[in-house]
Amino acid sequence: MTTHITACIDGSESSIAVCDYASWAGKRLQAPLLLLHVLDHSHYPAEPDLSGAIGLGSREYLLQELADLDEKRGKLMREQGRLMLEAAVERVRSDGITAPLSRQRHGDLVETLQELEEQTRLLVIGRQGTEGDAMGQHVGSHLESVIRTTRRPILVTVGEFRQPRSVMLAFDNGPSTRKGLEMIASSPLFKGLPIHLVTVGSESAEAWEALNVAGRQLEAAGFEVVTSMVAGEVENSLLDYERQHDIDMIVMGAYGHSRIRQFLVGSTTTNLLTRTFRPLLLLR
Repeated sequence: MTTHITACIDGSESSIAVCDYASWAGKRLQAPLLLLHVLDHSHYPAEPDLSGAIGLGSREYLLQELADLDEKRGKLMREQGRLMLEAAVERVRSDGITAPLSRQRHGDLVETLQELEEQTRLLVIGRQGTEGDAMGQHVGSHLESVIRTTRRPILVTVGEFRQPRSVMLAFDNGPSTRKGLEMIASSPLFKGLPIHLVTVGSESAEAWEALNVAGRQLEAAGFEVVTSMVAGEVENSLLDYERQHDIDMIVMGAYGHSRIRQFLVGSTTTNLLTRTFRPLLLLR
């Protein structure tokens, strides 16, 4: 089965960055690109049934007008989605993607992504949806659900596209992080980019040994590696390192029990995603 870079397009401002990062990943991985627009019923609820409010004596044509309005509304949403997908196709073509695919689906976004999971190599989605554009760095309402349910790597875009020149792997020596290490070492996604391996916690011989082993693994794969161990609260420490070293992308494990991966259990998830100025690649 062919696997795609699946990019979620919803018409929000973040859709431009989603297209650009998906194009970047598609060219690096030499994988086909699928642009997906979901008419999510939670964002586009059906018109309420007003037949009871109208009253028994009302004429039937009032109910028919309501039905007609609902049908027109549905057609308008579908047409709007089609135009968004057309614009996204042109965007990724201008980025060098020769044969992008596009698909419009109806239903719940999370359920749709689960259905497409076996065909997805990497999911690209914006931090904000249409409801978040007017709220600064607000995190889209569906994002946490997508992160919790999707088993594929998720690239959450933030702000405008910036050609990645450096990557930080938040390293805790847990299963997800070791998987991320193997992915970086074997995948063409980050080839030629310097990798910063960063552990947050108290220094110890054991922690340094794990960090150095990871560094040697990446060096053996041809990467330039910078290893660092920083003390402090996980969220602030990672964000400080990101800013101080002008990191272009953060890679993290999505779940687990270590200090770093606990950030995705509770409010710290939203805080980190809200405060970062760089895209975040989450691994399961």
